[in-house]
This record gives sequence, C-alpha cells and structure tokens, in this order.
Amino acid sequence: MTTPNLPARRLSVAPMLDWTDRHYRYMARQITRHTWLYSEMINAGAIIHGDKDRFLMFNDGEQAVALQLGGSEPGNLAQAARAAEQYGYNEVNLNCGCPSPRVQKGAFGACLMNEVDLVTDCLNAMQDAVQIPITVKHRIGVDRQTDYQVVADFVGTLHKKTACRTFIVHARNAWLDGLSPKENREVPPLKYDYVYRLKQEFPDLEIIINGGITTNDEIAAHLQHVDGVMVGREAYHNPMLMRDWDRLFYGDATNPIEYADLVQRLYAYSQAQIQAGRGTTLRHIVRHSLGLMHGLSKARVWRRMLSDAALLKDNDGSLILEAWQEVEQANRWQENAEK
Repeated sequence: MTTPNLPARRLSVAPMLDWTDRHYRYMARQITRHTWLYSEMINAGAIIHGDKDRFLMFNDGEQAVALQLGGSEPGNLAQAARAAEQYGYNEVNLNCGCPSPRVQKGAFGACLMNEVDLVTDCLNAMQDAVQIPITVKHRIGVDRQTDYQVVADFVGTLHKKTACRTFIVHARNAWLDGLSPKENREVPPLKYDYVYRLKQEFPDLEIIINGGITTNDEIAAHLQHVDGVMVGREAYHNPMLMRDWDRLFYGDATNPIEYADLVQRLYAYSQAQIQAGRGTTLRHIVRHSLGLMHGLSKARVWRRMLSDAALLKDNDGSLILEAWQEVEQANRWQENAEK
C-alpha cells in the first residue's frame, strides 16, 4: 500500500474502544481529508494470535491512519507494530492512558505510567521493528499524583531514552481504583496548563492535547500553545464538527462535503461492504452515523430509523437514503419558509 504525503498532526480523532473502527473512520475521512484518524485500542496479542485482517484491515484512502496498541510485553508489541506497518498504517501508538479494570488486569494502559522503564523498553522494541513513527498516549498522572513534575518526569525519561517524539496527553489523571472508565473521562479535573508546560519544557517534542475538547473555538485556542489537538467523543457524536477542520486548521480552501453527497457515499459504501461477504451488516456501519444530522430538523427521525432493528433486518443500505429523504424534506421546507 502506497503511503501518501502525510499532513501534520494538528487535528486528530482519538482512539475510542468499540467506536473508531474502519466503518467510522471511512465516514470521518469523507468529512475531513487531513485529520489523523486513530484506531480503537487493539491488544497486541490479539493481532499476533488472531485474524489480522479483522483487526488491521482499513479502507483505501483512509490514511493518515494510526493503530493504537495495548500491551506491556516489548516483544509482542514489536511484532504487532511490524504487522501494522505491513498493512500500511502510518503510525503506531502505545496506550498508556486507559484506566479500565480490564486493561489494568492485563498490566497495561494507564498503570504503565508507574513503570516508565518498561514503557521505555516497549517503545524501543517497537521502534526497532519498524520505520514508521512510534508515539505514546498517556495521562498527566495516576490516582493522587497531582504534581506537574510527575508527567514531566515521565515525558522527560522517554525523551532521553527513546526515539519517541510525539506525545498525546490526556489532560486528566487516571484513577485506577474507584472510578469507572466513564467517570475517568469526567471526574478528574482537566489541567490543560500541564500540557502547555510540557510544550514549553520540551519544545523539540510534538505535544498533542486531548480531553474535554468540543468546539472549534477551543481547538483554535489550544493550538496557540501546543502542536496538535485530539478530539474524542464530540467527533463521534457530532461528526459534522469535523466539516470545517480542513479549512480552519489546514488552510484547505476546498468546499466541505455536502450532506447529500456524504449520504450517497455512505450508501454506496454500505452496499459494497455488505456485498463483500465478510459478515458486515448495515447495523455495523450506520451505528456510527446516528449523530450525523446533529442540529438539523428531523435529526431524531434519522437516528430512530437507523437504529430500528425491524428496519435494519433487511440489511439494505437504501435505508440510509430513506432516512436522509425525511431529513432533507424537512430542512428544505424550513429553508423555504424562512425566505
């Protein structure tokens, strides 16, 4: 697979478990041409011992695309990174930020922030195995580690001992006991100033900020202090937020995609995926587009139709066109009424 000229990591969509699969990433790529797209976290062992196509296959034109790996065994991570490079990924990212009990049980994710020497070994093993960049995503600390120096020492050690030069920093602590994964995204306070200080202290590193960012104005403000911004759930629940990113943050004057064109592409994609015979169903694809009409009249009808089990059972992508017709008619009527 040919690697294209890659954009800067000014904007990226966060790795989100069970959400940022190849079907979501296809839709996102139709909306924004330049934003980096990250896979959901995949355990290195699953890639080594499982169906590589299932875990690593992605769509033509999806690049720039990064694979996020979970794991703490350097040899396994190196082997999985090598497979990712062979499949055409442009980056492999090591997860040092997920606080879920399942991840903790496997001794990786956020708990790795307490084992910087192991993280060093993991990053070096991965980088020795591939030519593409190896990056790391982490928190600003775990549990009651509230001092800035905790994250500064973590980044500083990796800066000295590895070739990693891109750090994606979720600006919250991870609580490994007492908070659910959802609460870990909401309860620990955001400390954006810690991430800004990292960029000041390590100006030669690429520092990307993540956590609680929901608007384009917020993105623009953060870019005054760091190299890039990673957006998570807002880019999933309100995908058309990304519609202006190419113009605002990459200087691309190309007209953003129209809703009608996007719907036609999603319809064609769904039909092709279903007919490919890999077990893909319409539900697998459209579940990612329920928020696509956010802010438009009849957005609720769109969501209802594309999540209705009775309508989905026929596995026919024309349901997307039917749902769009409801939205389009309502918004055309509203536009005419306002003239």
